[in-house]
Amino acid sequence: MSYTKNVITLHPDSSIHDALLLMNNNDIKRIVIISDGNPVGIVTERDIGKFLQNDKTSRMLNQIHLDEIMSRNLFTISKDQDEILVQCAIRMDAFQISSIVVVDEEKLEGIVTKSDLVNNFSKLFTGLYKVKDYMNTNIITCRKSDSLLFALNMLNRNKISRLVVTDNDGKPVGIISYDTFLRNSPYFRSGAENTREYLLPKTSARGLFVNDVVGNELLTIGYNDDLAKAAKLMSEYKISGIPVVNENGDLEGVVTATDIVRAYHEVKIHAVIQRNDPHFA
Repeated sequence: MSYTKNVITLHPDSSIHDALLLMNNNDIKRIVIISDGNPVGIVTERDIGKFLQNDKTSRMLNQIHLDEIMSRNLFTISKDQDEILVQCAIRMDAFQISSIVVVDEEKLEGIVTKSDLVNNFSKLFTGLYKVKDYMNTNIITCRKSDSLLFALNMLNRNKISRLVVTDNDGKPVGIISYDTFLRNSPYFRSGAENTREYLLPKTSARGLFVNDVVGNELLTIGYNDDLAKAAKLMSEYKISGIPVVNENGDLEGVVTATDIVRAYHEVKIHAVIQRNDPHFA
């Protein structure tokens, strides 16, 4: 399968509450907004968090319509586009976006996400690159003893999706992400609609630490490992980032789905260079 065809959708008059429940129940990060079968916008979990952070009203999540927060600047691609995944990778990398809507004329046909590209990369490009070729060494970390409120503020302030959790010696011991907050949110367990607080309710914030939601098992990868191996691990465990360590277990960086997309984009470029320059390695 090259891209996702069974797309989860809502209408513009649906609420943030509706979107969050669909995201949580289907383990997805975005909802395509449609009207008369045509895609008219997209809403991500990050869009919701950003909106609520800036919204000055006291409306509850079931009172805010998606029409108010959805991104109308849709990136679309025809289902008949040649090399559709490569073209999507180019657009995602260039515009720093996480999905491309696939259309048949104007009707919704599917969606290409970073997860789709990561999955395909793991199967198509084994042995082509190493993790160290694409990993990010600019790492933002926290410790297990930090409060959950501190971790959430770090994610929001730095506009990132995850923090690497380290011990006192700086070795990675876990990951905390938006997904962590969503999975542990009492909002979904209680079924409450008349609230704005879904990631970290104020009533739960005090006395909760990173250690309360991050376990002791951590998936890591070596910087000399195959990048396709990292992509395969991301697909298998449904994660979007893996800490990179050296032979001593020291943290060297992090490799993410965004890095895999960049590599996917550059595969064709490097192939062209290699064909034209026999000395290229």
